[in-house]
Amino acid sequence: MFSSRFHWDFRPNRLTELLARKRAEGAEVLDLTESNPTRAGIEYPATLARAFEDERVLRYEPAPRGMASARAAVSRYYADRGHDVPVERILLTASTSEAYAYLFKLLADPGDHVLVPRPSYPLFEFLATMEHVAVRQYPLLYHGSWSIAMDELAAMVEARTKAVVLVNPNNPTGSYVKRAEAEALARLGVPLISDEVFADYGDGLSMVDNEACLTFTMNGLSKSAGLPQMKLGWIVVSGPEAQRREAMEKLEWIADTYLSVGAPVQCAAERLIEAGAEIQRQIRSRTAENLAVARQVLAGSAADVMNVEAGWNIVVRVPRVRSEEEWTLELLERENVLVQPGFFYDFYSEAYLVLSLLAPTQVFREGVERVRKSL
Repeated sequence: MFSSRFHWDFRPNRLTELLARKRAEGAEVLDLTESNPTRAGIEYPATLARAFEDERVLRYEPAPRGMASARAAVSRYYADRGHDVPVERILLTASTSEAYAYLFKLLADPGDHVLVPRPSYPLFEFLATMEHVAVRQYPLLYHGSWSIAMDELAAMVEARTKAVVLVNPNNPTGSYVKRAEAEALARLGVPLISDEVFADYGDGLSMVDNEACLTFTMNGLSKSAGLPQMKLGWIVVSGPEAQRREAMEKLEWIADTYLSVGAPVQCAAERLIEAGAEIQRQIRSRTAENLAVARQVLAGSAADVMNVEAGWNIVVRVPRVRSEEEWTLELLERENVLVQPGFFYDFYSEAYLVLSLLAPTQVFREGVERVRKSL
């Protein structure tokens, strides 16, 4: 009866079941997986609601690429960071997830595939499958810092490879694409999709200026301004002019089919981006403080806080005396601490735990101290 897209097992896993039981019993769980800034004790300006006091929200004037004023706000966002991004290269979407869907529609036919990083955020298979596109994973390697296994990635490129996806900085490893890697990627002859939603929480290379090959850079208010509820993302297209123009024309056709971005958030885009600067400052302060806490508390223990360059998460390597699932279940059962196992992010081996740096610092410190106790 239903589409073959839905081939996943939707039953809750053991960690989810245990968490539900703990909460039903009234246990006070220290959540070190929190990724929603609106639930993390971040102070939002009361003036944010005024950003929508605009008479234009009452008019329907569809623009497939997005309102000129909203795209101009995104252009200024990049200008403030030293990048020249004309509005002609910007297309608005309702989210980064929607941006992926647009790009998979643009670049791939059913049965084609894209290359995605491993470990990374476990969303690509779902997004690609919805477009009848396959994913193949290329490895990220850790030798004191993370890097792309370029030889292995290059060997995976074939006729039906339609794009290489970069999460820059990556989630959860917090690693940026390096300049030498970007140059090698450009020589592969396939388009690049660079997901840069965490770019403001570090200081690394952006692909938004890449002109060596067709490149699509994505971002949005969800992370850059800590406003996931506003549902505004964007795609910046760069690369050789002829390819760039054709890509923008076809993306506009796709966007015109859906016209998904709401007028209110587009009208408010400039003020939301401006207000987001203070929210971003709080998040940067929070994540930096929690990273220092994790390193301090776990120093000298059996756990290793792996080097991180950016983002909201850290990866903690723990002894392989038990599986990641056993580690997470024991921490939740005995210590009331919720962390994520590395296999949620497709780590190649065990044992890794992923902790969010977004939790309030008092909660984070107590949670990490209980992790050390468990060690």
